[in-house]
Amino acid sequence: MDIKKYMAIPGEKPLDNIVDDGGFCAIFRTIACIGDSLASGEFQVTTPLSPYGVVYYDHMEYSWGQFIARMTGATVYNFSRGGMTAHEYLDTFAEDNNMWDIAKRAQCYILALGVNDIINQHIPFGSVDDIDLADWHNNNNSTFAGRYAQIIQRYREIAPNSPFFLVSMPRRDDPYWSADWNELARKHSELLCQIAALFDNTYVIDLYRYAPIYDKEFFDNFFLEGHMSPTGYLLSAKMIASYIDYIIRNNPEKFKKIGLIGTPYENA
Repeated sequence: MDIKKYMAIPGEKPLDNIVDDGGFCAIFRTIACIGDSLASGEFQVTTPLSPYGVVYYDHMEYSWGQFIARMTGATVYNFSRGGMTAHEYLDTFAEDNNMWDIAKRAQCYILALGVNDIINQHIPFGSVDDIDLADWHNNNNSTFAGRYAQIIQRYREIAPNSPFFLVSMPRRDDPYWSADWNELARKHSELLCQIAALFDNTYVIDLYRYAPIYDKEFFDNFFLEGHMSPTGYLLSAKMIASYIDYIIRNNPEKFKKIGLIGTPYENA
């Protein structure tokens, strides 16, 4: 057995080693996925039955979160819906669906928001100056940064010891998005890195830097119209789980107490 494969590997990049069983992501027995259509397994279907010629169908069983659940045996909560933004999540969605319920407290949180906020609704990015670390009520509610950080802060009140993984947008070269996607994705990645630096035990799954470019070849193989196909969602699950496995292997001291989250015990 080569034990070195299960530790930090010198020179390794986050997605150099893809794990098919979730790798060390399996240490989390409860995972909450906060996101939009791609976190919901949404299929985009063209049909004459719709007055718009297309329907969007959230099929949670095909979400990358549920693929991770089947890889690892964990319970994964889909705190997501197609079209979700940080503003809607905080204003109505989370409350209406009991997503602040302490009974649904998770051992880790994966946040995958930004496409609808920034690309579709043109919400201002803002900056880390919009975040009040002492009191989220004082965050700037008009910017993506202020709202996004508020989600982290509110779940931190429920699960103070749980790690957070912030997912950036991958680079694209396909017919469904405008030419400014990559520049906005770059700024999104940079902002998430700045936000992660503010909070302890918070990491960026930086698909902008390390995922393959979503080009025509990728699109032909892993998309169904403007959203992913089943293979695309499974591939996304492999990438996210593998990235988390990489983070754990490179920060083992940060994850030794995961099994104590939600128990009355603390190892000092």
